[in-house]
Amino acid sequence: MELAMAMVVPGLMLGVSLWGLIRKVDLWSALIDGAGEGLKVCVGIAPALICLLTAVYMLRASGALELLGEVLEPVLTAVGIPPETVGLLLVRPVSGSAALGVGAELMAAYGPDSPVGRTAAVMLGSTETTFYTVAVYFGAAKIARTRYAIPAALCADVVGFLAAGWAVRLLFG
Repeated sequence: MELAMAMVVPGLMLGVSLWGLIRKVDLWSALIDGAGEGLKVCVGIAPALICLLTAVYMLRASGALELLGEVLEPVLTAVGIPPETVGLLLVRPVSGSAALGVGAELMAAYGPDSPVGRTAAVMLGSTETTFYTVAVYFGAAKIARTRYAIPAALCADVVGFLAAGWAVRLLFG
């Protein structure tokens, strides 16, 4: 079984290479073009990611996130969400990359098997970067007015956060 799992990535690479050769695709050019596009995406995302992570660090350093966590602690604890995840609750709808950064920090600080780490991991998997997604899809469809899409998506995020807290509490006590 271990050998089969170890061969998944090499098998996929071999399969894609064979498919490209059969279809007479210039694999090297495709690889270089894909890498170039990936770098363009990274350059495009980096400023927003840096700004959001800086804002989260500033809020944390100023004590604002801890204060917000203390204010919301009774409500968050009642629904099974650790107050330490307030930063993740605020950042996740805006930026997936920044949320991954906050989630990684939470797991580094509290451990991935802690209630905070587990809840953060489930929150990352059960919610969406609402504003980015709405901007991309509505922009692609050339829709200028979002009407009820953003409030509905934010409600879905809240449900995802609540479900994450509930699931971790139910499955891990």
